[in-house]
Amino acid sequence: MRITQGTFSYLEDFTDEQIEAQIRYAISNDWSVSIEYTDDPHPRNFYWEMWGLPRFDLKVEQYDVVMREVRACREAFPEAYIKVIAYDARRGRQTSALSFIVNRPKVEHGFQLERTEDRDRVIRYRLVHLKASSGTVGVGSAPLRGNMEGVITE
Repeated sequence: MRITQGTFSYLEDFTDEQIEAQIRYAISNDWSVSIEYTDDPHPRNFYWEMWGLPRFDLKVEQYDVVMREVRACREAFPEAYIKVIAYDARRGRQTSALSFIVNRPKVEHGFQLERTEDRDRVIRYRLVHLKASSGTVGVGSAPLRGNMEGVITE
C-alpha cells in the first residue's frame, strides 16, 4: 500500500533533480524550507520529527543546502518517511505552501480500519497499523509513535 500524503503523492517518486527543482521553486517564492521524518505516516500524525532547523532567507542558488540535509536525513533514516515542507509566512497566508515525500521505506504496510460493536449500539472504530513500528527511527528499540504491537491509539 502506497502512502499518499502531501503534494505529488500520487506521482512516481521524484529524482534528486526533480526534488532540487521543487526546492528552487519554494525558495524563489521566499518560502522557508524544512525537513521532517517519521516511521508512522498515520493520516492524523501531523507532527513528524524535525530534521535540523528550518531554513529561512535562502537564495535560489543555495538550494544545495537543503539537498545536503535531505541526503543526510536519508542516510540516517533509510527506512523512514522523509518529507520536505515549504512554509509561506506572508501576511494573510501563514501556512504550508508545499509538502512532498522524498523518501519511503522499501516496504509500505499501510493501515486497516477495524470496526467493533459495543453495548447500547455504540460502534467503535480503530485504525491499526498493519506492521509494528520498526523502531528504526525511534530511540533504541522503541518506535516513535504507537505502541510495541503497532496499534495506533487515539
